[in-house]
Amino acid sequence: MLVIGIAGGTGSGKTSVARSIMNKLGPDNVTLLSQDNYYLDHSELSAEERELINYDHPNAFDNTLLLEHLKELREGRPVDSPLYDFTVHGRSAQTVRIEIKPIVLIEGIHVLTDEQLRQSLDIKVFVDTDPDVRILRRIVRDIEDRGRSLQSVYEQYLTTVKPMHDAFIEPSKKYADIIIPEGGQNEIGISLLTSLTDRYLTELTRFK
Repeated sequence: MLVIGIAGGTGSGKTSVARSIMNKLGPDNVTLLSQDNYYLDHSELSAEERELINYDHPNAFDNTLLLEHLKELREGRPVDSPLYDFTVHGRSAQTVRIEIKPIVLIEGIHVLTDEQLRQSLDIKVFVDTDPDVRILRRIVRDIEDRGRSLQSVYEQYLTTVKPMHDAFIEPSKKYADIIIPEGGQNEIGISLLTSLTDRYLTELTRFK
């Protein structure tokens, strides 16, 4: 199994890169784990209290569970990934079945900030996109998909998103094996990454 971590700031195009790889290599070869689904579950807190949590800090994620699931996949056992509901800041009662595939993509803002998670990756990718583009994408996503107001997106960006990006996410770029500027718009970068994974699949098939 080849595990590829795809990190980058909010709205950088991490998911677009992951989806492009999946489309090029086919659903039989690639599975996707989203770090967003592994936010810590704070069901013991009220909705108002959950809204005050800094979701952009590395400690907001349940990387212990993510690493356990990755270990299970490496050992040939499918897992049920949690599903996070951003509209209520909590885990959904539903889960996502992750089947065994030759290639596992893990995408999320803090995929490269956690040392244990970094060590579990075979290829480390950082999607590097201009901050102006990223914040515009985040505004559209949070308002249209997560039911947020423009004011709340603005306040969160200034109080947690940008400070956490500067403190943790941007510095994690130094750990990347491959840096892809402009995310899903960078066909050359995606083609390079796809070629590496395609070569792995070819070798895997040859030795079966």
